[in-house]
Amino acid sequence: MEAIFLPKSWNVDQILEDLDQHGFTLIDDAYPHNYIQALVAECTANLNHFRDAAIQSGVMTKIRNDHILWINEDLEHAQQHIDTLKLLSQQLNRHFYLGIKEVEAHFACYNAGEFYALHRDNPQQKNDRVISTVYYLHEDWQADWGGELRLQDKNEQWHTIQPKPNRIALFQSDLLHEVIQAKQQRLSITAWLRSGQNIF
Repeated sequence: MEAIFLPKSWNVDQILEDLDQHGFTLIDDAYPHNYIQALVAECTANLNHFRDAAIQSGVMTKIRNDHILWINEDLEHAQQHIDTLKLLSQQLNRHFYLGIKEVEAHFACYNAGEFYALHRDNPQQKNDRVISTVYYLHEDWQADWGGELRLQDKNEQWHTIQPKPNRIALFQSDLLHEVIQAKQQRLSITAWLRSGQNIF
């Protein structure tokens, strides 16, 4: 198996500083173009396997209407992204003593008109999600296509993050955020760095 390294575009010092000061960071130009193409192809080839994310444990929720596909080892290219996040987790553990032990992830597809209302990924620390990440897969995105991530940072300042291609948004899982309604199909990988405890 090919060794996994953190890409040179991932400025770890900046990531750590941003998380410490604001609770979130952005990584632009995250991966080489040939990897993006392979990942987009893997995602789109499996779109017919996506399920309605609004149904959770058999119960319908009204706060989201996107579609998801949980990532397993059969999805080879997506697994490389998870492995890279595991490497980053080691850096976060050393710096913040987070005790991150695993990464869980799914592909997400927001078709035109789909959204995810205000929520927290770890409300009142009721689960072991410590850090949330969103990696934008689409190869083209225009500013008027919606689908932005709207996020309140740890200082209670609001930010609107454009879903630029090849961008990763990484933030504390207890921060309030939403996905603005998309006007075009928006593809991404959502991943959570998980620990048995939350320390921030």
